[in-house]
Amino acid sequence: MSLHVRDLTIGVDLGGTKIAAGIVDPDGKVLSHMRIPTPHQPEAVGDAVAWAVDLVREDWDGVCAVGIGAAGYVDEGRSTVRFAPNLGWHDKPLRDLVQKQSGLPTAVENDANAAAWGEFLYGAAADHDDMVMVTVGTGLGGGVVIAGELFRGRFGMGGEIGHYRAVPDGRPCGCGQRGCIEQYASGTAHTRRAREAAKADPRRAARILALGDGTPDGIEGRHVTQAAEDGDPLALELFEQTGHWVGQALADLASILDPAVFVLGGGVGDTGELLRRPAEAAYHARLGGGENRIHSEVVTATVGPDAGLIGAAALARLL
Repeated sequence: MSLHVRDLTIGVDLGGTKIAAGIVDPDGKVLSHMRIPTPHQPEAVGDAVAWAVDLVREDWDGVCAVGIGAAGYVDEGRSTVRFAPNLGWHDKPLRDLVQKQSGLPTAVENDANAAAWGEFLYGAAADHDDMVMVTVGTGLGGGVVIAGELFRGRFGMGGEIGHYRAVPDGRPCGCGQRGCIEQYASGTAHTRRAREAAKADPRRAARILALGDGTPDGIEGRHVTQAAEDGDPLALELFEQTGHWVGQALADLASILDPAVFVLGGGVGDTGELLRRPAEAAYHARLGGGENRIHSEVVTATVGPDAGLIGAAALARLL
């Protein structure tokens, strides 16, 4: 028997390893959820997204639109993924493909923008008109909301906060530049520093090494988090170092955007006070104008791992 609820939309979170889809109501509640692996063949991914949409809507009437959050650069029309390195895509007309197969109006958005929209509507930024979400995960992503509108820029690719150059001639970045802030303030950078510290002084890193396979290269971000929660001095120092770089990013962004609130999310961002506290301290110390400036709030995301799916579904409701 089919269920019917008015104004339902489908949100899709499209990543390099999984495709998650869900039925979402206007209050941001996920009513039905499914997940399938992302195909290894780039040409098969679009069909897999359309299949996920069909699967999740099987027992539901009243679905009015589809929103897709994709890891990549999305054009100004929210129709084409211009470049998605993790998916092997260049100029993929994802909207038209899904729209044709599902029969539903469809919008495509960058996944970090979708997550920011989810937090803006239903999470930590729900009481504000202006916000910046910073996702500290494999990379450094995020999204910007100004005066209640998602900022996308003229060509749809604004808000790529991980790719401003923080260190001239610094570490090479996958985007082709050197010294992007992502190379210093991301979860990947956080883990890299832990491995380097373990190689330099295995005795000091004994607790972190013990949580992994005993080798520096076996250290993962979750091991650093667990050690820090246990009070390990090196792990706490590593969070201070990552917080330094995240706080620098917040200060730079505040100088340009001056938002009401920064929301920290992503794998490292979701560690709560372990990252939030040193990031906030570094932000306060590095914001130009010092005590003459009003500091934005720095908070941790609250929607959870489905923020991108929920935000994409909410954007679809605007079609």
